[in-house]
Amino acid sequence: MGTTTEYPVVVIGAGPTGLAAAAHLLERGLDPLVLEAGEGPGAAVAQWGHVRLFSPWRYCVDPASRRLLEATGTWQEPDLEALPTGADLVHDYLEPLATTDALRDRIAYGTRVTAVVRDGADRTRSLGRERRAYRVRTVGADGSTRDVLARAVVDASGTWTRPNPVGAHGIPAVGEEAARTFVTGPLPDVLGADRDRFAGRHTLVVGTGHSAANTLLALTTLADEVAGTRVTWAIRGGSARRLFGGGADDQLPARGLLGSRLRDAVEAGRLELITRAAVDELVPDGDVVRVRGTGRRAGVDGSLDLAVHQVVGATGFRPDLDLLREIRLDLDPVVEAPSRLAPLIDPNLHSCGSVEPHGESVLSHPDAGFYLAGMKSYGRAPTFLLATGYEQVRSIAAALAGDRAAADAVHLELPTTGVCSTDLAEPDGGDGCCGTTAEPGPRPVALSSAPR
Repeated sequence: MGTTTEYPVVVIGAGPTGLAAAAHLLERGLDPLVLEAGEGPGAAVAQWGHVRLFSPWRYCVDPASRRLLEATGTWQEPDLEALPTGADLVHDYLEPLATTDALRDRIAYGTRVTAVVRDGADRTRSLGRERRAYRVRTVGADGSTRDVLARAVVDASGTWTRPNPVGAHGIPAVGEEAARTFVTGPLPDVLGADRDRFAGRHTLVVGTGHSAANTLLALTTLADEVAGTRVTWAIRGGSARRLFGGGADDQLPARGLLGSRLRDAVEAGRLELITRAAVDELVPDGDVVRVRGTGRRAGVDGSLDLAVHQVVGATGFRPDLDLLREIRLDLDPVVEAPSRLAPLIDPNLHSCGSVEPHGESVLSHPDAGFYLAGMKSYGRAPTFLLATGYEQVRSIAAALAGDRAAADAVHLELPTTGVCSTDLAEPDGGDGCCGTTAEPGPRPVALSSAPR
């Protein structure tokens, strides 16, 4: 087996966290190799490029990446208080970063990772396991298979390609696959490229995250412009107050305004809100799809049978763990995040304020040298902060370079929402453990696999 130090550190994904990992590894004198399934940096971000983030640039640029960009002498840093769109993030930050002299030859595009294993050992073999390199299997754009050996692996591939189903039970609703032409992703371009799909039609949006909020507000704007445009919003909980957020108390004004605008739209009757919704069946019926299940409308529980033209599934994401079946992982059984991270981010648990800073020691697994980073490290939890991912990979790079003190010295300053993060204590959406003066709201976030 010998030594593994001659091999690169493989980083899966050339999104914001993956490229930040490469930048930090370079600063530590380590050799990164970034494997990206898309045809360019930030391929997933580009798919929601029309959406404006509510986090300003100062939370979106990684420090090590900034140093690489500044060294070019040609990069102009954006206004740190301006709010980028997804397209801005790619064009003004990720593309220039990926084409620096330091990184351009260390990124392989059109390269999809299908498996990560210990070289010469499946997950059941223990003898000498810690001395074995990692073998990363890839499939190129031409269908060719290639294995890459690595001294360590940082999986920053995100969760964008694995949306949760619209169905209520963690599995697709009956008929959801057959009705896929009626179901969009979480962030359609309602006022742009996808306008004709929604104008003058009835759309059901399912979900309570910021992706749902962006889509709902776009749809209400479209309804003001085009007669016959209807919007229905279905959520699984008893109250939407977490998404309405902290308003003026939010340290990210655009996030506070997003929630306030959505609350105003609901109160003004510009969209119909169905709570306690459970979608059990989707049935295509000509140019509409029937959505059947249960829900509470106008305060009354009952069956649900809607005929809509489109369903926007804004129900969150889950990590793709299939490629990691032969790696020994320590994951929380609820949110599928590293077990030491899970209590900090589990949306079922009460937590006020921001997620605690965390680094390599929280993200490590029984197979040393393998890490989930960025949005994928959060598993099914919805509130990942981009700045959190940058601190994760800084700490990981320090640990891989043998600097334990730097790896453990984690620092993170996050903007607060001004509200508590859960309304789960009261079955009808009461204030519960958060007290009576603050409405529940989401943890602070800047970017996940969709904008936050």
